[in-house]
Amino acid sequence: MSAVPEARGPERPPRSVSELRSRFRQGKAALIEHFREARPTSTAATRLVRALTRHVDQTLADLWQHAMMPPGAALLAVGGYGRGELFPHSDVDVLVLLPPGENHANDALKSSIEGFITACWDIGLEIGSSVRTVEECIEESHRDVTVQTALLESRYLCGSRRVFSRFRDANAQAMDAKAFLRAKTLEMHQRHQKFEDTPYSLEPNCKESPGGLRDLQVVIWVARAAGLGKNWNELAARGLITPFEVKQLQRNEGLLKLIRARLHMVAGRREDRLVFDLQTAVAESFGYQPTKGQRASEVLMRRYYWAAKAVAQLNLILMLNIEERVNGLQDAPMRPINEKFLERAGMLEVASDDLYERDPHAILETFLTYQTTLGPKGLSARTLRALYNARELMNSEWRHDPVNRATFMKMLHAEEGQTHAFRLMNQTSVLGRYLWVFRRIVGQMQHDLFHVYTVDQHILMVLRNVRRFFIPEHAHEYPFCSQLASQWDRPYVLYVAALFHDVAKGRGGDHSELGAREVRKFCRDHDVPKEDAALVEFLVKGHLTMSRIAQKEDLSDPDVIEDFAKLVGTERRLTALYLLTVADIRGTSPKVWNAWKGKLLEDLYRLTLRALGGARPNVDAEIEARKQEARHTLNLYSLLPGTETALWKTLEISYFARHDAGDIAWHARSLYRHVTSMEPIVRARLSSLGEGLQVLVYSPDRPDLFARICGYFDSASFNILDAKVHTTKAGYALDTFQVTSPHLEEHYRDLISLVETQLAQALNATGPLPEPSRGRLSRRVRSFPVTPRVTLRPDERAQRWLLGVSTSDRSGLLYSIARVLARHHINLQLAKITTLGERVEDTFLVDGSALQQNKSQLEIETELLDAITP
Repeated sequence: MSAVPEARGPERPPRSVSELRSRFRQGKAALIEHFREARPTSTAATRLVRALTRHVDQTLADLWQHAMMPPGAALLAVGGYGRGELFPHSDVDVLVLLPPGENHANDALKSSIEGFITACWDIGLEIGSSVRTVEECIEESHRDVTVQTALLESRYLCGSRRVFSRFRDANAQAMDAKAFLRAKTLEMHQRHQKFEDTPYSLEPNCKESPGGLRDLQVVIWVARAAGLGKNWNELAARGLITPFEVKQLQRNEGLLKLIRARLHMVAGRREDRLVFDLQTAVAESFGYQPTKGQRASEVLMRRYYWAAKAVAQLNLILMLNIEERVNGLQDAPMRPINEKFLERAGMLEVASDDLYERDPHAILETFLTYQTTLGPKGLSARTLRALYNARELMNSEWRHDPVNRATFMKMLHAEEGQTHAFRLMNQTSVLGRYLWVFRRIVGQMQHDLFHVYTVDQHILMVLRNVRRFFIPEHAHEYPFCSQLASQWDRPYVLYVAALFHDVAKGRGGDHSELGAREVRKFCRDHDVPKEDAALVEFLVKGHLTMSRIAQKEDLSDPDVIEDFAKLVGTERRLTALYLLTVADIRGTSPKVWNAWKGKLLEDLYRLTLRALGGARPNVDAEIEARKQEARHTLNLYSLLPGTETALWKTLEISYFARHDAGDIAWHARSLYRHVTSMEPIVRARLSSLGEGLQVLVYSPDRPDLFARICGYFDSASFNILDAKVHTTKAGYALDTFQVTSPHLEEHYRDLISLVETQLAQALNATGPLPEPSRGRLSRRVRSFPVTPRVTLRPDERAQRWLLGVSTSDRSGLLYSIARVLARHHINLQLAKITTLGERVEDTFLVDGSALQQNKSQLEIETELLDAITP
């Protein structure tokens, strides 16, 4: 390959801005044209971004001199430009650093700076500029982590080296590595969420999407802030990454840079999204040509997805590694789970680095252990690294091993955890190596108007959707599906159908027919009972049928219904197909599902059920049984029939799914006269569980209600073990708390009276919320600390959010969380408080305008982390 042409013109400084403009534009055009004609390699991309950086460096130095800038000032490159990576149409971010005490309002200085910036734009440099003193830089970096990040990558260009050295030293002194790591981690998670939490979006942003260049930059930023290195080789020298991982990082980073550079070149503007309109042109610039079975763009995108997946895996390994170093977690005590695995700081750890080499069965056992063990929230860097290096062990013999097949079936049969376990298996490339048929659709695009995910991500979304039907906390999303799922006896059948329904896409032919063959083989190899195997095969083969009939056939035509009834044959098959169909449509795109489609499918279900001769499933059988038992209890208290009706009409299915009959009856008996009361109603009784008190609160809902309840319990020295929070259709909060007190056994009657009186008074208060008490940590918590974690994700409709909190238990914890929510006017729709010994795993369904803004989201997450950190 020929060398990159030197973009500089004559050595003498240009005499005018016009001459600079001509030299800059000609030089840049020559560099891009050379790149266009060169073979598309990562080396060519690296040379281009470096050459563009040098070209801009020289141009800015000449402009600085031309503008007669004061000798005490300096010009710094910041951000990506500071990193030395300029793509064809990247922004050029610079900082004009003023000497100490310099007055911004100084007319001469102001004129020089304005002249310099104007000249930059005049010659075609799209700069982002800021003008600050050293002190102002440090002050601004404390307020804004984005500014802090840009300054971290600052690079001297010209001007006073003394003021630059002073700035560099001050910036290094002001850096708080722990706070920076936390801020960048939260920012990264928010960015991932913005880009659908997947590297496999059909129009990914090669810079910002998960697995994009930004994920690699974040690693270097946090490592640099912690003094662990400025590049991959320095991180390797400190033992954070292996030589093999360095090669993988460099190879995949090079490909992403090449794609981004070619994308800029093809678009003729700054464009980091691989949008459909540009994918073919970019692919052709790589020399890819369409074949009979594959478009040129699909070849490019598949290559991109494999690189993005590797980057996502390596980012996870490195971020966990750096977090361990910065927070000292590598020395945290470990809790043995079994002879192969340990738990450390909430992560699953292999007992030895060579575990998988010694025992390849342990590969799948990793995910089964993660799925079925309370405590671990993910895999440690050490475990992820061991899996990454064990890929060659996952061969044909390993796939056919009866022990591994038994382990895989245990994962499908487990009571919970399939969504997280299978996603993690896919992220670590284990799923595709075990199910070889699945490997063929990893990163495979779907060119239609519905799917916004690649095939593998769509399949995992459908698995998640099916799984949610069996979780009461998600009953509010699709109540009818949740009712049907609660009657289903073998959920694993639906999970297998979800995994295989689209697994044969992209082969040509009918993917439903081909998928049915694949799942038939899977069932045979994994000893699935014949009845279940036949049902799974039916579901995979016919997974599009119900949607097609509901949306395209006349449901008022008896023949249509009769023909469909003959096709499904039994109520069991009908129910399974309905659940899979809803999950499948929901898994194509958040925008595809709507209430009308839901009604069509539900109408088809009910009409077909009638044609099959089954009873109409008005209510979930389990919930109806609870209601009947609750009515029987109310009769024992001599209450008139129908006493419960007014209250029950205001309650969602999730309420009945989460309370037993005794609680339902107690609530109805306590509230039937107060359904529309404007005053808070508080009732307490000894817990039916035999521990502590149960406290019922019924009140018109308001943003700080939950916080005031928790604040009262905190001030009265009650420990909250569990809370079930519901908002009725009429806008009332109906909350039930399980609380304990050291004085309960001796004075429970007095305590019940005290709680009912004082809590009602506390809920009428309107003043500011009191400060929470900071409870002492138990010895066990100090010995086995839990890394505090906060997750915040939108639900299906992006109208409400699921907030997850994990940390060590202590008194006042729930109140601390509730205060943060109240402070930001976050409304609580549902809460599940789970205490696992010394650990809490809380889930809240919330909404509020603050959650729609990225900045306030970060503030909320940061405040919550501060509130839950011991």
